[in-house]
Amino acid sequence: MMQKFLSWAKPVAGAAILALLFWRLGSVAFLDGLRVLTWPTLLAAAGIGLLTTVFSAWRWCLTARALGIRLPLRGAIADYYQALFLNATLPGGLLGDVDRAVRNGRDTGDVGRGVRVVVLERTAGQIMLFAVGAVVLVAHPGLALAVADVVSVSPAVLAAVATGIVLACAFAVIKLRRNPGRLRRAWRTATGDIRRGLLARRTLPGILLASAIVLGGHLATFLLAARAAGSYAPARTLLPLLVTALLVMVLPVSIGGFGPREGFLAWAFATAGFSATQGLTVAVVYGLFALVASLPGVAVLALRLLARRRTPAPVPIAVPVEPLIPADVVTTRTIKTLEPAAA
Repeated sequence: MMQKFLSWAKPVAGAAILALLFWRLGSVAFLDGLRVLTWPTLLAAAGIGLLTTVFSAWRWCLTARALGIRLPLRGAIADYYQALFLNATLPGGLLGDVDRAVRNGRDTGDVGRGVRVVVLERTAGQIMLFAVGAVVLVAHPGLALAVADVVSVSPAVLAAVATGIVLACAFAVIKLRRNPGRLRRAWRTATGDIRRGLLARRTLPGILLASAIVLGGHLATFLLAARAAGSYAPARTLLPLLVTALLVMVLPVSIGGFGPREGFLAWAFATAGFSATQGLTVAVVYGLFALVASLPGVAVLALRLLARRRTPAPVPIAVPVEPLIPADVVTTRTIKTLEPAAA
């Protein structure tokens, strides 16, 4: 029941933010996001997306190998593209990662470990983002107020989501207290995975490098979106806004990635001396660039669907069944014993 509540409450919050922006700023900013697209900018966004996807998949491979799962880079790139497309088109922005976690777990025969690997891989990227974002928020306190303003756009919906999360956590604590051994095992498993998957000397440098490149790719896409939307402010002025926008995008209250990002950039651009309409247009263009960069995931889905249809269904094989009693020892008395009793 709680999962059903959260599944609709999250996209409702994102829809509320978009509805408020549409009411306050009109449809011009949304339509401008489509008008400013050109083939060179779309190709550049796809190229940056290729770079970030390859290094994200490499980070996933490093984490998986550290936990004893063999994950070829080629397959990881295909799975990551498919996950990006599902994240960009389905509510919540996480269903693609759930799919690749379960898929990898089934392929390796350990769904639990496959899920933990994806959680660690995503956590590594979020830690890099939070570290950079914390520096930006300390240096620009006004951006923190902008984030708070966006979060409070729909207080009723967000309060309901927060209540649901608290109730879910309370339910989990009650279940774990009834079985404290499970809590200890979960804690040991989590800490062990973090040590081996993220903090090990063999994997930590590669994970840090991949996370830095992925974050740089997202910021480059944001700058490209700003330039396409007609903002020629210096990069040093835009980057703090864009880093904070990435932080806001972590909130799982979006519709295909749209929602909090648009609200924050409209507010942030207005407070930075630009127009709110331009900030909204930048956010819309970034969302379209992200969607274009994920389109190879459509090809992955289509090829896998065709391969599944071409795979012949398993043909049942007749297996001879040995009699329970050898034929040479069957007697009239044995047959009478096996006959059902008369009613």
